[in-house]
Amino acid sequence: MSSKFAVIGGTGLYAMMSEFEMTRQEIVNTPYGEPSGPLVHGRLLGHDVVFIARHGFTHRLPPHSINYRANIWMLKNAGVDSIIAVNAVGSMNQDCPPETLVIPDQIIDYSWGRQHTFYAEDLTRVVHVDFTQPYSESLRKTLIQTGEKAGLSMLNKGVYGCTQGPRLETAAEIQRMIRDGCDIVGMTGMPEAALARELSLEYASIAVVANWAAGLSDDPLSMDAISNCLQQGMTQVKTLILQVFQ
Repeated sequence: MSSKFAVIGGTGLYAMMSEFEMTRQEIVNTPYGEPSGPLVHGRLLGHDVVFIARHGFTHRLPPHSINYRANIWMLKNAGVDSIIAVNAVGSMNQDCPPETLVIPDQIIDYSWGRQHTFYAEDLTRVVHVDFTQPYSESLRKTLIQTGEKAGLSMLNKGVYGCTQGPRLETAAEIQRMIRDGCDIVGMTGMPEAALARELSLEYASIAVVANWAAGLSDDPLSMDAISNCLQQGMTQVKTLILQVFQ
């Protein structure tokens, strides 16, 4: 594996990987302001890998306040060429219950007001980027084949609907998203994926289903239940990432 990988997730992900040997943390100043936190450099099963906690080390940044441009620019500047993003999501698809992993292949963006492009000002020409297929197919294939080999509970494709947050969605909003063709709903998939494409970075998501989306279960949404399902799902994420680097 010749690519230099980054993993975007939470501090709990690399903390639970005893195989990860942290070498240093690096605070980076970017042209786009302060990133979510320092880059955590290290070795994972013999490969150079960097981690960044999307919400900050203390999970202090809500989805709409994350400086996605600074984060992606920082990874590019560090020599990264491939990104595995870990996203917590709700499910609208009966084939992916809580604790399932989804490797999405499409996105619908419902977020607003986020700094969503590097090409907004001081331009000599307008820049358009092909986003027909928002995720790297080669990286998706690696995740899918690795997950299948490991026997993980995983859906190999799906449409990720990205909402603004930080509140959860209404039942009516979820019904609209189902009509639009969404399978899962989260708050951090965009503009992260588009920014990675603008900088020619390979990018794919491991989406962890933490709950049924609003109105799709008889049980009321409980943050404790969501947290428990997410914790269980993250053990599968750990297994998948470790297998990728075997």
